[in-house]
Amino acid sequence: MNTIDNYDFRGKRAIIRVDFNVPLDEQGNVTDMTRIRAAVPTIRKVLEGGGSVILMSHLGRPKKNNDMKYSLRQIVPAVEQALGCKVLFAGDCMGEEAARMARELKPGEVMMLENLRFYAEEEGKPRGLAEDASEEEKSAAKKAVKASQKEFVKKLASYADVYINDAFGTAHRAHASTALIADLFPNDKMFGYVMENELKAIDKVLDAPQRPFLAILGGSKVSTKITIIERLMDKVDKLILGGGMTYTFMAAQGGKVGRSICEPDQFDTARAILEKAKAKGIELVLAQDALIADDFSEHANTRQAPSNDIPDGWEGVDIGEEAKRSFREVILSAKTILWNGPVGVFEIDKFATGTRAVADAIVEATAHGAYSLVGGGDSVAAVNKFGLADKVSYVSTGGGALLEYMEGIELPGVAAIRK
Repeated sequence: MNTIDNYDFRGKRAIIRVDFNVPLDEQGNVTDMTRIRAAVPTIRKVLEGGGSVILMSHLGRPKKNNDMKYSLRQIVPAVEQALGCKVLFAGDCMGEEAARMARELKPGEVMMLENLRFYAEEEGKPRGLAEDASEEEKSAAKKAVKASQKEFVKKLASYADVYINDAFGTAHRAHASTALIADLFPNDKMFGYVMENELKAIDKVLDAPQRPFLAILGGSKVSTKITIIERLMDKVDKLILGGGMTYTFMAAQGGKVGRSICEPDQFDTARAILEKAKAKGIELVLAQDALIADDFSEHANTRQAPSNDIPDGWEGVDIGEEAKRSFREVILSAKTILWNGPVGVFEIDKFATGTRAVADAIVEATAHGAYSLVGGGDSVAAVNKFGLADKVSYVSTGGGALLEYMEGIELPGVAAIRK
């Protein structure tokens, strides 16, 4: 299979699926350059190899075509800054102007298409259906979009000689630009460096970890993490479960959790996870104490309490002091660390000290030789907020894609390149 390192880009136009779904402020300025900077090595590789680049991405979830709040035109200055060269902008994906610009693109030049999601064909879902549309109308609309999707993919492919998928964050979506277009480049398709590095990092953690292997899973609900918990229990030596999940586990064992997040329908699942961990000899660690609050705000009254004895009217919002110590001890004993999900409401500074303590411990373990992978939107946001992203081994750009890959699900964007 061709790779970005062995492919001859001389005189070739490369269409690259990047993930430029970046946050913008009210003036349309990019507030986090992480994803743009991540794509730079792939783009430069093509340019330095004598090729030209056509960038395509989505931005947000526009409900209608040409909603300028979601136009990629806004991010052109940030991409130019990251690349250090001019980026031409096509005002659409399918018009004659985009085709002309692609035809006339010279080696060393970069152009960007408009937001892919301005077109229903990108996701393959009909738009503008009346709420009371009949099943027949829905079916007809879906067929129409699927038929026009083929033309959409053909048009995009016609702009280039080679296709590169470098958007790990969207690899779990079977969209036109991630899964379908690759078929039109049977001998000229490959992963970019972001995709390549993501897959290597995750495979290293899941398939060949140095032991002890520790996974730290946070987040609010057991129900959204059950599949990954069960898959990881076949691989890890130690497992820390934190965040809102804690209170479901405590309540499942007869504890009082006040008005903390809790899923009574997951009590049997929680008890089964505890039993499975015991049977497999996995060290499963829950926060034995919590920071509790009487309101979900920066101005709340707070105090420490056992996680299984939270008074009525109070809720757990972060791990407690004892949990910080026990989590740190477990983290420092590990040689491979996977972290997905914060252990408290880190967006509110007052409730962020537990997640910060976990991040600091992972940084400390990494400095002593452990391999650490941080993935999932909130975990990545946390290490960025604390300024620690460059002090762990690898920070994944994928959220849903990372979770699905770790769950063992074949990602359409990965399969399309590999087949």
